[in-house]
Amino acid sequence: MPKARATNQLAFAFEAPRPATHAAALAGMDAEVARTVGEVLATAQANGKPREIAAAEMSVLLNEPITFDMLNAWSAPGKGKHNISFTRMCALVAVTNRFDLLDRELRRIGAAVIVGKELMTVRAGHLRAVIRKNQEELRELERLAPQIGEEREI
Repeated sequence: MPKARATNQLAFAFEAPRPATHAAALAGMDAEVARTVGEVLATAQANGKPREIAAAEMSVLLNEPITFDMLNAWSAPGKGKHNISFTRMCALVAVTNRFDLLDRELRRIGAAVIVGKELMTVRAGHLRAVIRKNQEELRELERLAPQIGEEREI
């Protein structure tokens, strides 16, 4: 079992993820997701949230029964017939706040996770890029533009 990581130590990368496009790019992902479920549950346990509590909180979010045994089955890489659904994975991430581990899985398909107000940071970066592009365009325009009245004939 992987060593538990403090929940405030996030595994975020700033590199743009590459989409999975080549043959077998996602082969074995079921087992990887099961290991991630196990890692989520292990860190939740280490932080005082046992599987029973995680299952109960997931049940409330999903309005369906989630059991301790279901979590155990979903976290076993060898149980290929017991894969967690995406909806249930989202619920597990929501009740444990392990968005970093969801991010790790989504990067395999070329996506990344931004949580809550982090979106404002992304938006600020986008606006800086737009401003920089507009400033470059303005500098080029100012370089080419004549002074008003400079090219008029009288």
